[in-house]
Amino acid sequence: MKTADTAHSEGPSAFAQAAELELRGVSKRYPGEPEPAIHDLSLTVPAGEVCVLVGPSGSGKTTTMRLINRMISISSGDILLGGRSVLERDPKELRREIGYVIQQVGLFPHQTVGENIATVPQLLGWHKDRIRARVHELLELIDLDPLQMENRYPAQLSGGQRQRVGVARALAADPPLMLMDEPFGAIDPINRGRLQDEFLRLQEKVKKTVVFVTHDIDEAIKMGDRIAILRDGGVLAQYDTPREILTHPADEFVAQFVGADRGLKRLALTTLAELELLEPDGLPADAEADGALSLPRDTSVRDAVSLMLTANGEPVRVLDGEGHVEGLLTLAVVEHLLSDEAAASPAMAADGSSPRIEPSSQGAR
Repeated sequence: MKTADTAHSEGPSAFAQAAELELRGVSKRYPGEPEPAIHDLSLTVPAGEVCVLVGPSGSGKTTTMRLINRMISISSGDILLGGRSVLERDPKELRREIGYVIQQVGLFPHQTVGENIATVPQLLGWHKDRIRARVHELLELIDLDPLQMENRYPAQLSGGQRQRVGVARALAADPPLMLMDEPFGAIDPINRGRLQDEFLRLQEKVKKTVVFVTHDIDEAIKMGDRIAILRDGGVLAQYDTPREILTHPADEFVAQFVGADRGLKRLALTTLAELELLEPDGLPADAEADGALSLPRDTSVRDAVSLMLTANGEPVRVLDGEGHVEGLLTLAVVEHLLSDEAAASPAMAADGSSPRIEPSSQGAR
């Protein structure tokens, strides 16, 4: 993003474009409640990564998010953003430096799209010309035409457009941290998938530190660099990469939460480029001639299997960046991949725990 258009050239932010977030033994107990809502939660989100909080109802996902931006107070422990305790910050100032996106978007209905996006820069005292430039930059970033959209009101937008504007508003002051509380939960499945893809594309450009709350494990696997699975009472069950959680769940609770089809979910994280494909002996170099099934090498194995199953198990030609046949994918290759993973993953112990995993709040790449 253009440095000249960020909060760090004009606003008071003490942070870089993205900042590490660390929760240290965080607990929250509400008066009169027998059990804490969050219990001794410790984890670190590296700068520029997406951490997804997922767990059953009552596991404290949204509570954790609201503790981070001090919407509610911490009972014990500490939260550090960029190495500095949020408890040392003025809450209002802190919240202006944290982007916040919620399920129902929360756009101001009486303000235009441009005015909504400009909310935080105005509070930070940006010059109006810089604000307008930033609004246009963000509208282009979320693939909305500034000339057509800037002066529309939220009621004139589709649900997906409103959600994208909500993301743009959260990014307006170039915050080091974004909090996203089930941002796509109210969107229909087709548009939800598109918005997820758009956000991942956007994250590749802006590289924010993101805490993302969802109740959907498939969304967590798709969106997260790391996933924190919480039990009832805000107890951390496992914090790790999606790949590691699917391959080596910490215990029976995690295994059941991610689902019996975790092997298939794992295929969504593996691309054809990562497989040992069959040699394309006898196949034409460019795969254009006979109409056989062909997919680029960056396709997920799950998508490739879906295509093969709809085509009665026909093999798929895997193409390199120039459209040449790199290898051949068959169902037998996929079966071999799954059997290798099953052999590598240890059986659960009698108490439901896995001998492969030692409990850790930090996770590992």
